[in-house]
Amino acid sequence: MDNYIDVTFDVYSDTPKGKDPDSYSPTLRNYHKLLWSKPLPSGLKFDLNDNLARVLCHKSELGEFTLSSDSISHTYRYTNQMAPIINKIPNFEMDQFFSVCSTIGGYIIFPSKQVDKKMTINASRGLNRKIKDRFDLTLECIRRFYSNEDSPLSNTFKRYSQFFYLFENFKEYVNFFLLQDLVNENYSSIKYWIPFNGFNGSPLPNNVEEYRLYKNNLMKFIKERNHRISELAPFD
Repeated sequence: MDNYIDVTFDVYSDTPKGKDPDSYSPTLRNYHKLLWSKPLPSGLKFDLNDNLARVLCHKSELGEFTLSSDSISHTYRYTNQMAPIINKIPNFEMDQFFSVCSTIGGYIIFPSKQVDKKMTINASRGLNRKIKDRFDLTLECIRRFYSNEDSPLSNTFKRYSQFFYLFENFKEYVNFFLLQDLVNENYSSIKYWIPFNGFNGSPLPNNVEEYRLYKNNLMKFIKERNHRISELAPFD
């Protein structure tokens, strides 16, 4: 496939109707392969192949990894709990939000193989009531993993510690996956999309004003990440 990455490409445009781009967009999978097949902090290359359908694989002295795409953006447009708020947002705003979320900057990869028949990272962060698929909170949990702090995803991340140790530390993980615009300058804290006061409250926006803050900050991050991606492409 083409080695050029179009950061405006809508990953739903080559996904069969009713299917998930994470599994069924060939362009999205190719973009992940191009982006993340690169040297790790150790200097060893993290080559990814697409020999198996719907996933990417790596096998070397580093270990064996099966990885799948995961959206790092969630509009909550069809989340029942959010309906009273979403219904007050004009359709054109929601369409614009979804369009930005459907570009490569709104996606990342995680290990997709179950360990001990327990939930994967994708499933855990989606179903955990303290995370609700928010990637800024997921990244806070990743930061805590590297600093040996507890989080709602601690047990899940421990199952996949071999993957996270590929990147050695939080800063290198952030740099590898081009997430710099979601952390402060010294990588010690997350730039949350809405105010964060710990994992005790609901992670969902509480009102229209907060939802718009969430929406605007998430869109800004995706656009900034797309800019970082565009600076790397085309690939050799």
